[in-house]
Amino acid sequence: MSALICVGLGGALGAMLRYGISLLPYKGTFPLLTLATNVLGALIIGYIAGMAARKDMPTNLVLFIKTGVCGGFTTFSTFSLEAYTLFGKGHYAAAVLYMILSVGFCLAGVIAGMYAAEHIG
Repeated sequence: MSALICVGLGGALGAMLRYGISLLPYKGTFPLLTLATNVLGALIIGYIAGMAARKDMPTNLVLFIKTGVCGGFTTFSTFSLEAYTLFGKGHYAAAVLYMILSVGFCLAGVIAGMYAAEHIG
């Protein structure tokens, strides 16, 4: 099966899982379900990345789960893995900068997008 199909099928599954979690009954104001999704996605991508490094996992299976399912489920998992990898390679300043810039710029992007949607149309 081609790598693109594996990623696409995994992405569809991840997106459906993410939406399914958002349907769980929760009345609080804190985005607990999103936080849980991000943490679960980070756990899954960390496990798959670790297993792929230790065992001979088929490339398409890794792509299906890591890029597809986790990518469709939450991109925060990829961000977390990349930050971890930078730390693991001893690139501490780059890791911290990456985390600060990612959170800061993505929050700014959401703010700018919301402003544009409300004021520009």
